[in-house]
Amino acid sequence: MNFNYASELLELCKKNNLSISEVMIRRELANTNTTREEIIQKMTKSLNIMKNAVKAPLEAPIKTMGGLIGGEEKKLIDRLKEGKTLSGSVTTKALAYALGVLEVNTGMGIIVAAPTAGAAGVVPGLLLALQEEFNLSDECVLNGLFNASAIGYLLMRNASVAGAEAGCQAEVGSASAMAAAAAVEMMGGTPEQCMYAASTALQNLLGLVCDPVAGLVEVPCQARNGIGTTNSLICAEMALAGIPNIIPLDEMIECMYSVGKTLPSELRETALGGCAKTPTGCSKCYLVK
Repeated sequence: MNFNYASELLELCKKNNLSISEVMIRRELANTNTTREEIIQKMTKSLNIMKNAVKAPLEAPIKTMGGLIGGEEKKLIDRLKEGKTLSGSVTTKALAYALGVLEVNTGMGIIVAAPTAGAAGVVPGLLLALQEEFNLSDECVLNGLFNASAIGYLLMRNASVAGAEAGCQAEVGSASAMAAAAAVEMMGGTPEQCMYAASTALQNLLGLVCDPVAGLVEVPCQARNGIGTTNSLICAEMALAGIPNIIPLDEMIECMYSVGKTLPSELRETALGGCAKTPTGCSKCYLVK
């Protein structure tokens, strides 16, 4: 069971009455010399790493490489505990967890690149928040991760997930598409709704540039993981409500890559434009000397 495009994946789901996660598992079985139990075990390891990355900044302060970020997750969770959140518990938790993973990443901790280290907070941020808020099983979250893997595979095969090649839309944008599709499946949506959510998530972040201050994956990267996570949430909400996206996921992936290739080099992870080029951004360049 194999697929190279979203249309092929969707057809496999419909023809065999399978979820995206199950098709992805069967693809792995067909293309690797592993058993289902081994595949589940490997994904469980990734899930546990994600859980630890979300918890670590709440248990002890993390010193990041550049010192530009730190403590953001705890501040949001403290605000949530005080009942002051503007956006509700699901959104605030998802946001906080996403920011926390970036703290761990820039503090040289262990994270799962999903699909990249710079966008590593989006998928765990949303999926783990949903698990807590809706009392979902680890099996449900694992299915979400397999679903996200399928979307990530399509993005890597047909476009790019590298900020240096196609801007932050290829990193946080891709992660947001992965998380949106995963969330839809976890909450009982159809494979077609998963595709709608992923396409809308990419669409919403189309053109997002990659401009790390001082060349470090801290600012504005952490905050963009936050926006990628909340973008995933609203896209999943719309898809579950039956709101389609008129542009198929395959076309949106091609569109994203095309836009990325037109971005000037200054806006593709070189730290020579955007936020990195502001006076304050330039003043932080001593961090990498």
